[in-house]
Amino acid sequence: MKVRSSVFASFILILEAVGVALFLRGFFPVPLKSSLSSKSKLSDLPAEPLAGSSPNSSRLPQPLFKRVVIMLVDALREDFVFGPNGRSYMPYTRHLVERGSSHSFVAKARPPTVTMPRIKALTTGTIPGFIDVVMNLNSPALLEDNLVWQAKAAGKRMVFYGDDTWVRLFPKHFMEHDGTTSFFVSDYTEVDNNVTRHLDSTLKRDDWDILILHYLGLDHIGHISGPHSSLIQPKLLEMDDVLKKIHGALVSKEAEGSLPYLLVLCGDHGMSETGSHGGSSEPEVNTPLVLISPAFKRKVGMEKPEVVEQVDLTPTLALGLGLPISQNSVGRLIPGVLEETSLRDQLRFLHLNGHQLSCLLKDSTPDYEKEAGFEQFRMAERAHGSWMKLFLEGNTSEVLTNMGRKVLKQYLEALASMSSALSKQLGKYDMYSMVAGMVFVFQLLLVLLLAMPEALSGEATVDLPVLSALLSLPFYLLCLLLASVHVLVCTSAESSCYFCSLSWGLVFAAVALSSAMFCILISMAMRRLPLGPLIHGKSPSRSSEWSLSELDVLLLAGTVGHTLSLAASSFVEEEHQIWYFLLNTLCLAVFQDVCRKYFREQSASGDEEEPVLPSRDCHPSARSRAEVLPERWLALATPPFTLVCCRLLRSLNQTGVQWAHLPDVGHWLNSSEHRTLLSLLAAFCLFLIYFLVQRRCSWVSKVALALGLLGVYSYRAAVGNVGFPWQRSGSATSKGTVEARFVYVFILGILFTGTKDLLRSQIVTADAELKSRGLWEIYSGLVLLVSLLFRAHNLPVLCCCLLIQTLMAQFIWKRLHYDAAQTTIMHYWFGQAFFYFQGNSNNIATVDISVGFVGLESYVEAPAVFLTALNTYAGPLLWACHLVCYLSSERGRQ
Repeated sequence: MKVRSSVFASFILILEAVGVALFLRGFFPVPLKSSLSSKSKLSDLPAEPLAGSSPNSSRLPQPLFKRVVIMLVDALREDFVFGPNGRSYMPYTRHLVERGSSHSFVAKARPPTVTMPRIKALTTGTIPGFIDVVMNLNSPALLEDNLVWQAKAAGKRMVFYGDDTWVRLFPKHFMEHDGTTSFFVSDYTEVDNNVTRHLDSTLKRDDWDILILHYLGLDHIGHISGPHSSLIQPKLLEMDDVLKKIHGALVSKEAEGSLPYLLVLCGDHGMSETGSHGGSSEPEVNTPLVLISPAFKRKVGMEKPEVVEQVDLTPTLALGLGLPISQNSVGRLIPGVLEETSLRDQLRFLHLNGHQLSCLLKDSTPDYEKEAGFEQFRMAERAHGSWMKLFLEGNTSEVLTNMGRKVLKQYLEALASMSSALSKQLGKYDMYSMVAGMVFVFQLLLVLLLAMPEALSGEATVDLPVLSALLSLPFYLLCLLLASVHVLVCTSAESSCYFCSLSWGLVFAAVALSSAMFCILISMAMRRLPLGPLIHGKSPSRSSEWSLSELDVLLLAGTVGHTLSLAASSFVEEEHQIWYFLLNTLCLAVFQDVCRKYFREQSASGDEEEPVLPSRDCHPSARSRAEVLPERWLALATPPFTLVCCRLLRSLNQTGVQWAHLPDVGHWLNSSEHRTLLSLLAAFCLFLIYFLVQRRCSWVSKVALALGLLGVYSYRAAVGNVGFPWQRSGSATSKGTVEARFVYVFILGILFTGTKDLLRSQIVTADAELKSRGLWEIYSGLVLLVSLLFRAHNLPVLCCCLLIQTLMAQFIWKRLHYDAAQTTIMHYWFGQAFFYFQGNSNNIATVDISVGFVGLESYVEAPAVFLTALNTYAGPLLWACHLVCYLSSERGRQ
């Protein structure tokens, strides 16, 4: 069955989306949920253990704190407080840590280290999954049992100022709130002033119980200039002054005989060495947690902070305020908070936490009784009952005290074990769906590779052996085999699978589609390879045989091998190494082809007079030998030059996971002492970009491109990345909004000119040259936009991209007569490699969200998402657009 290439491509795209969706359905973990649909209530709390008689009353110990102030500083790294620079960054906070009535901890945040999942973790005690990263852009109301809801249900009066994510997660929970957007990262001043301006009036009032402050300025500075920026220290000193003001106000209002206050300083996540977050590196997951209260013992010196989980704050605050612990919390009580309470209250608090964790363990683990933590808790509960019996009998001996301490230790061990077990089980992956999705996507990839020569040929049709595949015996045998596998998996799986919940009609359709795809794949492979005609007793004809060159084998093996490597997490983390290796190997293979064509074949032909590089514009004999020789040597130099460029670009940005923390050339260029060198490099790169792009543009677009690139340098100078010769080094920086909008005007002008020429070539006149020029002008507008979004040290990446495209198109793809399929796969490889040359990785922390606000005065979601996505995938997009331009120009010449 013959189908047009466009129909075939649409069909493959739709099925690829289905396969990816199936994989993602199994990959994103299903969170642990309690079987109870309602939220925790005080009336549901267990009775206090008592041995030998009916259970004791379900009394709760008195709350530990009357008022709680939570000061959350976004992207606060633990070394900003506890590190060597802590005394200069936050001197008052460091004094409280060393000499005050406080407890200090390093709170580990689980990835993804993004704001909204971290807020959910702090309020629910659960560990959110990576699907919450998507929800971070538009956070819906949180319906899960959480600390804020429990406080409101208990009549606590709450006030909030800061990141409006809280307001979206907890609508109508705060009696007073003032939210600020967290996505406009260009602002790191007003976003914090809008929080601090409420403090004086709020701290004087007595009509609130919980005050939550979420400061965003530090996070925004990190996104703009990184953790070693000169802006970091002033911002941390500002946060230190805020904490000093809050602490002073709380101390002045402390009344004799009343419950003490609690001041909490924490961060939602840390900050990577590039200033971003989202991943699992130590600087991103380690955050400070400082608890300040007169209920704690005064410190006598700096102690090494203990390590706790960030979710441990949830049960600690809940019990400290006399609230039930959230049902789905996996955190455990921080024992240091209880140091000044009675032994009975300490045991009761730990019993409540253990009961909540044991109930969650029952609901999430079929064999919960085999868990060591569950058994430890039951033993501790029985020992607690025996201790309570002696305590109520009036026993005051030292034996009772020692027994109570032993029970306390048993509880702590049980809580640690159950919390760890629950954390490990938080991600229940549907392996059946993941494997089915991967197999289906791999089948489609192989079909696409086998059909690519036909799809990109002049006829633009693909012959799919659908009917022969459906009528073949292997198709029915495969259907029976896959159906049997489905029944076996669904009857033996301990956890529910998505496929097993589908109706048999949908299951049979999926089985039939996968079987048919496999049979089509085998038929196409037999038809393409020389083995096919031999099996049928025929001699392989030239029309049916698909001869594979060495380059074809490399391209197919590399693409398939890379796809298979994605099944291993270590290869995913360091995927850039695979693309660097494949690209270097490709350059060597191309160099071999160049040598074979220009030297071996020429010597075999006896050095005939006909030039090796014929021109399309004139007869081959019209070209002199002097004109051909430079082209030959340029073609010979292109692969080694590409290798050199790729090696230099690898050193520009460290990426991946294992070596991302190592210094690179980008960090060196961005340091203040090398600003002059970065300015010269940026100016040279922008000039080279103009030289490479303008050659096929109209004169109007050339002028717009020149002015636009001048505006790009002016924008970078305005924000302080580079400088003009007449600009003083200490001059004030701005947001560069005017300069960026100046560039946007020329970008829109170039895109308009290119679109106009493209439409004229399609509607008014069938002019291939006009169409080619229109596509190139659209491409040049995209290059100008990317040069505006790229950071100054990344402009060499764009330069090398354009230079390699120019050399490969002029001296390799055209002269060596590579077909459309080979050229397409090469563009794909280069695009993937340049994605990593930019400094990107499969870690969300490398996404630079600051570019989403270039030229914007406030947060606007649509352009911010578009600019961020464009900057992130600029490498693959530029190579894809260049492929369209190149194939269009080549087809126009034919």
